[in-house]
Amino acid sequence: MEEPAKSPLARRVAVIGGGPGGLYAAALLKRHAPAREITLWERNAPDDTFGFGVVLSDETLGGIESADPDVYAALRREFVRWDEIDVVHRGTTLRSGGHGFAALGRRRLLALLHERCRGLGVDLRFRAEAPPAAELARSYDLVIAADGVHSRTRDTHREHFRPTLTTHRCRYIWLSADFAFDAFRFDVAETEHGLMQLHGYPYSRPSDDPSEGASTVVVEMREEVWRRAGLDTCDEAASVEACGKYFAEALGGRPLRANRSTWTAFRTVVNAHWSHGNTVLLGDAAHTAHFSIGSGTKLAVEDALALAGHLRAGTSVPEALAAYEAERRPVVESTQRAARASLEWFEDLSFHTGGPPRRFAFDLLTRSRRVTHDNLRLRDPAFVAAVEAEAGVPPGTPPMFTPFRLRGLTLRNRVVVSPMDMYSAVDGTPGDFHLVHLGARALGGAGLVMTEMVCVSAQGRITPGCAGLYAPEHESAWRRVTDFVHTRAPGTALGVQLGHSGRKGSTRRQWEGIDEPLPRGNWPVVAPSALPYKPGVSQAPRALTTSAMAEVRERFVRSAEAAARAGFDLLELHCAHGYLLSSFLSPLTNHRTDAYGGDLAGRLRYPLEVFDAVRAVWPADRPMTVRISATDWADGGTTDEDAVAIARAFAAHGADALDVSTGQVVPHERPAYGRSYQTPFADRVRHEAGVPVIAVGAISSWDDVNSLILAGRADLCALARPHLYDPHWTLHAAADQGYTGPGAPWPAPYRAGSRKPPTGRRA
Repeated sequence: MEEPAKSPLARRVAVIGGGPGGLYAAALLKRHAPAREITLWERNAPDDTFGFGVVLSDETLGGIESADPDVYAALRREFVRWDEIDVVHRGTTLRSGGHGFAALGRRRLLALLHERCRGLGVDLRFRAEAPPAAELARSYDLVIAADGVHSRTRDTHREHFRPTLTTHRCRYIWLSADFAFDAFRFDVAETEHGLMQLHGYPYSRPSDDPSEGASTVVVEMREEVWRRAGLDTCDEAASVEACGKYFAEALGGRPLRANRSTWTAFRTVVNAHWSHGNTVLLGDAAHTAHFSIGSGTKLAVEDALALAGHLRAGTSVPEALAAYEAERRPVVESTQRAARASLEWFEDLSFHTGGPPRRFAFDLLTRSRRVTHDNLRLRDPAFVAAVEAEAGVPPGTPPMFTPFRLRGLTLRNRVVVSPMDMYSAVDGTPGDFHLVHLGARALGGAGLVMTEMVCVSAQGRITPGCAGLYAPEHESAWRRVTDFVHTRAPGTALGVQLGHSGRKGSTRRQWEGIDEPLPRGNWPVVAPSALPYKPGVSQAPRALTTSAMAEVRERFVRSAEAAARAGFDLLELHCAHGYLLSSFLSPLTNHRTDAYGGDLAGRLRYPLEVFDAVRAVWPADRPMTVRISATDWADGGTTDEDAVAIARAFAAHGADALDVSTGQVVPHERPAYGRSYQTPFADRVRHEAGVPVIAVGAISSWDDVNSLILAGRADLCALARPHLYDPHWTLHAAADQGYTGPGAPWPAPYRAGSRKPPTGRRA
């Protein structure tokens, strides 16, 4: 006996907004449950649309094919497909293949979805303003707000959705050309007003004459360039004419056309919640991602697929909406991180154009961190080989295994074991743990292994377990470690990071309660200003007098002299993460009114004095680096521009490289975590300050390292957690890539393990 059909959730559904997301959600919900009553309101006419072509990925198309074969079949007949990306750099066109794109006209996509909705019985109401969502929610079981980036629903109920809207620094305009590009095209115009960029792709291409058809053309530039060019005073016609002139070569002299096109600044939309009662946000109303990664329509369609699926499988509307958000939010957040990296790359385009053409193209293609060195090599090995040859990378050598020179020290590869506090010293003395910890990682193949922050005084420790270099027994204990590394892991450099905890000192070990005061045995802490790290929790520091600052500076000098005698190859001055020297640099922690506070020059004065004093006693042939926090991730704190100025200042005083980290300066920081999330700061410092950089921050794979090095975003890459997981991370990265050259030699006793063991036995 056939089981009776399950009554569908949400028998009456209202959809606000007739874009692709709203239409497709309506079609799917009606297809899954023909008895549903679905009404969609769209304020514009059926053939009104903004923009021209839309791009969908193979993954999205696969979801459409599974959910609605009829829509998929209609789309497949319409799509223009291509594999290539052209990057134009100062007259040179570089082509990379194997990417796989599919596009069609937005108007045609809407027409197909209109037809599908009507065929299924969806009530489409055009040129009709939808009633307010709150009103609809009283008479419908579900209200889908697909009303775009300027969503009235979201704004009306902002106290529930809690949106954050971020406006970015470029202006752009959507246009079209009446011919089909034969690839996705990125073109840069270097004008008297500044840099302008073109993003173009085909969306219509007749089979009998591929040169005909149509292409989307987006012209984008920094706000200040847009104003200098006078485009802020141009109407639509004048804007079209100007863009056609700036990109005449790319367009072959052919005209551009508009469709109520206006200059706008991109806004990233993030919502704390996507649903309120029985009202749910979908597409741009819920989230936006920059057009440079072609994801707006893709995300909206995927939202519709997920929402319809959970309404089909759920037991209640609230359950279905919660499941929809739980599924989609991680995907959307990942896409938004990639889109943010991409849009910021274009915002900072001027930092990237000065390099050789192939490096520029590789940098552009990998800008979002989703396309990587290895991924691109699979798509187009000849292109990557040409980029590597231009960069001087020997054949068969991954970029990470090329050498790098700092002053008199040559590192055999670009991998750094990042400083990691171990909290395992006794009265500042490193012991067997440090010998094993650092020795194992030195044997593991990294070019440079860094100690944890080594404190310059007992009062400069973070915790009772922090290592030091302020007593004779410390120096001899460290000498034991350096002797082991230089003897048993020849070719590995060992660096010491010197620092003073400042106001973040006298706390428990990390696993006992990070940044929590000691229950007993506290020592006094100092800072540039008498501001506790955590008000009401942390110990209040004493503001340093100039005489006390001189004493601390002398402590750094003595520790540096001891480090040189102990045999370290490199010294890093810790000016990051809210410790003493870092707290002089940040306006959030330095409120001094004397010569060591105020503007950036004043805040830099003491860290530079310490650097100069240390550099004077550190051997001339050994390099010195400085770790900085390039942003405080908090309003009123260190800015990107400050970071560049700080880097320039240290470089002018003799720093050989900047180790560019971020944050940990104030407890109310709000970092934008994600894959390689700190590397854009290193990229900016490298290009704008003209100083070598060490990139850090969630660099987790050898593919990331290869990508960053080859793109020219970093000179060295420091990894922490991967080296805790695997002390031999660098050697294993070499083995995974089939590399056996001088950049990653296996220690003689370990050579038998240089190939990955088999995982099973064959009979």
